[in-house]
Amino acid sequence: MTADEPDPAHTPDPDLVTEQTAGAETKAPARRGFPVGPLVLLAVAAAALWGSSRMTWVTLTSADGLTEPRTDRLNGGVWFGALTPLALVLLASIAAVLATKGWLRRALGVLIALVAAVAAVPAFALLTNSGKIAERAAKLAELPARAQVGEATTSPLPAVLALLGALAAFAAGGLLARMPQETARLSGKYDNPVFRRAAATEQVTKRRDDTATQDPDSAQLSERVLWDALDAGTDPTEDAANPGARPEDRDGNGAGGRAH
Repeated sequence: MTADEPDPAHTPDPDLVTEQTAGAETKAPARRGFPVGPLVLLAVAAAALWGSSRMTWVTLTSADGLTEPRTDRLNGGVWFGALTPLALVLLASIAAVLATKGWLRRALGVLIALVAAVAAVPAFALLTNSGKIAERAAKLAELPARAQVGEATTSPLPAVLALLGALAAFAAGGLLARMPQETARLSGKYDNPVFRRAAATEQVTKRRDDTATQDPDSAQLSERVLWDALDAGTDPTEDAANPGARPEDRDGNGAGGRAH
């Protein structure tokens, strides 16, 4: 046997690999760690708050007796000055979520939920007509002292849009705050070949022990784990009770078994 030829004793049996990986896809849980749901909710929330800040929330008519009647249209950015900055904060939090992990990401989720609560207050107040809307509109429109306010008309659509954006941001913050500790660490661990091979060796060793004790609940190994174990120098097809034995020697179905 030349140096370039693989050693049969350390080459995985294709049939055994197929058998071991047959149920791996259904039994192995999907790797988590990329918070797609919260990221989508944050993007929707930022877009909703920004769009609401560009729309007219209150239309105010007034007259001072000297000039023509005046009409002022107050958009969301004027009615609630923090609306646009809060939209930018939610947009920036998307990058912050991707850059953090573990308890930092959960703490960020709590802060996002607080931002969402602040963003929901003016929209809720407008929709419930709480507060003196006409008086506040006159102050924001900077009317002269002699001006008489005629009518203040509210537009519910931008307030509803802002409220929906705040609810989306609150949901994203809640999901991030409840994210498990292991979720944020899996991505870095499984992307590193050193950690992958060490974990594969550990899984193969554990499965050998389970096989030796005839444990019926022994977990199936994925094909990636098998090849990572080979890269680490561990033969996943080797029998724990008879190291170095070929698969056909263990099950008695090889040529040697047929000869008897």
